[in-house]
Amino acid sequence: MKLIVNIPAFNEEEKIGETIKRIRKSFESDFYLTGLGSIIKTKLVQVIDDGSKDQTAQKSKEAGADIIVSYKPNRRLAYSFKMAVESALENNADLMVNIDADGQFNPEDIPKLLEPILNGENDMVIANRFGGKEAENIPWVKSFLNQIAAKIIGFFLNYKIGDLTCGFRAHNKETLLRFNLTNVHFTYTQETIIDAIGKNLKLIWVPVHVTYFPDRESRVVKSIWNFVSNSSKIILKAIRDVRPLKFFGWPALFFLIVSLIGFGFFFYNYFQDLKITPFLNYIVFASISLLLGIQLLIFSFIADMIKTNRQLTEEAMYQEKKDRYCKNNFPSNNQ
Repeated sequence: MKLIVNIPAFNEEEKIGETIKRIRKSFESDFYLTGLGSIIKTKLVQVIDDGSKDQTAQKSKEAGADIIVSYKPNRRLAYSFKMAVESALENNADLMVNIDADGQFNPEDIPKLLEPILNGENDMVIANRFGGKEAENIPWVKSFLNQIAAKIIGFFLNYKIGDLTCGFRAHNKETLLRFNLTNVHFTYTQETIIDAIGKNLKLIWVPVHVTYFPDRESRVVKSIWNFVSNSSKIILKAIRDVRPLKFFGWPALFFLIVSLIGFGFFFYNYFQDLKITPFLNYIVFASISLLLGIQLLIFSFIADMIKTNRQLTEEAMYQEKKDRYCKNNFPSNNQ
């Protein structure tokens, strides 16, 4: 069995070397030597150099990275993750762990993410920064927005979500093959969770401890407003595609109920003195609500049909990738 620990990096020459060495040091733990992880015979470190302008690639090579994928220009985190998945599959990875380059996550926690997968219980394991001890120095706005979004999405997907935006996570090969990463312009964290749940993969969140560096500038969040705006677009599109009946059906039901209430008020008042004009506003309001409700209901059925067609296409893509990567016995390192 082969494990690839992936590190997305952009201008991380100061931290990348130390992070790689800590990962390699963690491979010496009992988990890999005598424990459940002993079935992992090959352990590689992969760095995705996302258009860095410094010596990130060189420092990674010097620190012992096994696979380095570099490209120009910087294309942001979602594209970096797409490249990581493709490279991991090309190199015959059975497991891929994604961890940040800045060292804020502890590589010694990697076994916590791998255990549920190696036990055959889960396909994807995500680190939960809010499941145990509160993350140190995490901005309260970031924590609040994350947990609110997790609850809203969990409601729509009927799935308990612990941490929606954490990039520290482990995947088995089935998950890597199932991913169809269409968003390559911002971040992948929310979309991949929603996509995996929609494909009936088994997810679990494992509490980890993380320390945020107070002076650390986020590579993803340039401003809270942009983060909320971009994340909302990704989340709405993902939920629309995964749960179209709920996405359109709940608003449709709301407007239909409102229209019934509006008509109810009208007929109640109309039969009092058989006059329409004083209560015309009820008819207009109820009619508009009824039309909106019917329209959204039609949208929900159309979107559900589109979802079925998309699932057929994705299944064909999955089988094609499975045939290509699962028969590939000769890893090719991009260095």
